[in-house]
Order: sequence, then structure tokens, then C-alpha cells
Amino acid sequence: MKPIAILLTILISSVSIGHAQTAEDSVKAVINKLFDGMKNSDASSIKESFADSAILQTIGRSQDGKTVIRTDQVKGFVESIGRLAKGDADERIQFETVKIDGALAIVWTPYKFYYKGQFSHCGVNSFQLVRINGNWRIQYLIDTRRRQGCE
Repeated sequence: MKPIAILLTILISSVSIGHAQTAEDSVKAVINKLFDGMKNSDASSIKESFADSAILQTIGRSQDGKTVIRTDQVKGFVESIGRLAKGDADERIQFETVKIDGALAIVWTPYKFYYKGQFSHCGVNSFQLVRINGNWRIQYLIDTRRRQGCE
């Protein structure tokens, strides 16, 4: 093989490797798909982000100040976001931690939520994802919500 052909083969291989999606990238892509779906009121994108047996929970406070955990159904969540106008639900996240072991991933994302362009609340999302048939899906999502300390 001529030196120029060898060089081109190496260059093409390195460019392909440089653009290969890592496991962390593919996990982030599912979460980004969820939030893009929310912002675009795209019920099918939101639904596709979750595993069939997914659990959604929120940690909050009761009126007397006790910690409470509310569980929501994915179907109800998808339907409620799907009824909103495009742009009404805008959750802006930061990927802080992503850990992967085989078919299990955890992701920690602080967020700020805007409803119809106005700040609503902030908190942290904790995701558990599972790789099912080669695709990452959200199996468990629990979040905190507050209006204070959102700088």
C-alpha cells in the first residue's frame, strides 16, 4: 500500500472514531430528548424517553412542613405536557453527574423550570436509566422542587 493511502486510511478511521457516540453521550441524548419534547409539546418524544414500567416521583413539603413524595403516572405526565402550547414547558438542565455500569446509568441534573417564559421553580432531577434492546430509557425519575436558592 502506498504511504498516501495508508495516511488516508488512518485519517478516515480517526475521524470516524472521533465522531462515535460514547455511552455517556447516548444517555444524555435520551434525557435531552425528554426535555426537547417537553419544550416542543411533543408527546411522542416524551413517551419514547421512558421505559414501559417507568416511575415518576417528586419530593416536596406538606403544608405542615413534612417531607412528602408524590408519584405520577408517565401517561398522565405525557398527556399534560402534550396539551401545552409549544414553548410553555421549558426545563433547563445541567449535566452534573453521569455514571454507567453495563445496562444501568444514573444521571444528576440541577435544573430551572420556566412556564410560559416565566421562572417557576428549580431543583434537581435524579434519573435511573436502563439499556433495553440497545436503547437507553428512563426507568426512574425523582426530583426536588423549590422556589428559593435558585441562583
